[in-house]
Amino acid sequence: MTDANRPLRDVHVHDDDLLRDLGYKPVLTRRMSLFGNAAISFSVISVLSGCMTLYGFGLATGGPSVMLWGWIIVGCMVLFAGAALAEVTSTYPTSGALYFMADRLGGKRWGWYTGWLNLLGLLGAIAGIDYGAALFTGAFFNLQFGFAPTPQKVILIFIGILLLHALLNLFGVRLVSLLNAVSVWWHLGGVAVIVTALTIAPSHHQSAHFVFTEYVNDTGWSSHGYVVMLGLLLAQYTFCGYDASAHLSEETTNASLAAPRGIMRAIIWSWAAGFVLLLGLTFAIQDYAGTQNSATGVPPAQIFLDALGEGGAKALLLVVIVAQLFCGNAEVAACSRMVFAFSRDGALPGSHLWRRVDGRTGTPRAAVWLSVAVAAVLALPSLYSPTAYGAVVAINVVGITPAYAIPIYLRLRHRDRFTPGPWNLGRWGVPIGTVAVLWVVFVTVLFCLPQTRPEGKSWVSVDTFDYAPVALLVILVLAAAWWRVAGRSYDVPAVAANAEMAKIQEEII
Repeated sequence: MTDANRPLRDVHVHDDDLLRDLGYKPVLTRRMSLFGNAAISFSVISVLSGCMTLYGFGLATGGPSVMLWGWIIVGCMVLFAGAALAEVTSTYPTSGALYFMADRLGGKRWGWYTGWLNLLGLLGAIAGIDYGAALFTGAFFNLQFGFAPTPQKVILIFIGILLLHALLNLFGVRLVSLLNAVSVWWHLGGVAVIVTALTIAPSHHQSAHFVFTEYVNDTGWSSHGYVVMLGLLLAQYTFCGYDASAHLSEETTNASLAAPRGIMRAIIWSWAAGFVLLLGLTFAIQDYAGTQNSATGVPPAQIFLDALGEGGAKALLLVVIVAQLFCGNAEVAACSRMVFAFSRDGALPGSHLWRRVDGRTGTPRAAVWLSVAVAAVLALPSLYSPTAYGAVVAINVVGITPAYAIPIYLRLRHRDRFTPGPWNLGRWGVPIGTVAVLWVVFVTVLFCLPQTRPEGKSWVSVDTFDYAPVALLVILVLAAAWWRVAGRSYDVPAVAANAEMAKIQEEII
């Protein structure tokens, strides 16, 4: 191989040989199939987590019509972004994923900032997903036991969920893969059960005219166009996380084909399942205002209660909670691999600790514990502030979303450095990549705009302020500060690995 940035792309090259060509010694265990790889991204996207958690947001921000049509539009645009990212993943199937791609195509500094954006986004995702699961668990306990879900009790449930996910991820990628396979069928079956129950049980359903045309604006903003754009965030937030297939590529067989296919299948499955779920929920609304102001604190739970009664509502809540637990477990797996990969290249404080791999399970155990520990710290302010959960979600979306666009942008900018892998878009790569980058820029700006305005006021208050731009600024400041400390010694070690491979080849000859 004559150029580390232009690896030879033979679909029949062994996975581990390809990884060495890319600069790394294989240390993780390859036990994940194509289905398992797609399953982890599908589990992280988790329509039973994202759609359910933000359904109340959708009811106020454009209402049914924006939720349904927005889901279709956003899903289409995410397919562009996913296809463009899948093409680059096929060329660089490593656990580092986005930051490794950016490094190979743009240089050290591009890789560094992409890595920090991606990492902090993944950590925010663990906190957001598992705290959301804790909120739904609190709502279930409220129905079952009269449990009062105070912030203190919810945070204890949240920490218990984090510990469960840490323990499950310590047993190795085989268990993770198995759980993700179960998760796919649980999600698909769960959507089918929920939609069937909401179709059969209620004596009254909303009309198709209501579902597809009803517009509701409870944001305080008068601009309908602005509110419609804000309403797209439900779908865009749900569609975060499909980079998980890339992060698990070093544990996937035939990764240069399986990982990009995993990204695409996860998005398509989620697009279809999420649309059906939103349809079922919205047709079954009995009392719009009552659903928005549910005493459970969870609007979908109120839809279940009104349609099925307490017993049926509790059963469906359990379906959702289990799906959210699958989602959080998959996110811990993806984040821990990112921690491992970034530490392998010396980018994190204490990298020598976090890059260690257990010899028996082939799992980066310390990276797993670090991931859940930081996620716990990120959610602790929820004890004192009702807006803190929004800030955690902001860390997730403004970290991960722009990180998706960077390697795609660099692939377009430095076409001479990019050699397509076995899964590629051919002549469509440039136009699809261009649409993907423009879309990601648009939604990143959208995530940073204020979402609600206090009644009678011309601007936002402390309680309605959108913390996404603050989160983005903090991420960039942290990355810049640590770059001054450790950036100069940071180096993706492709050159050393190439020299080692050349020596081996000489000995064989």
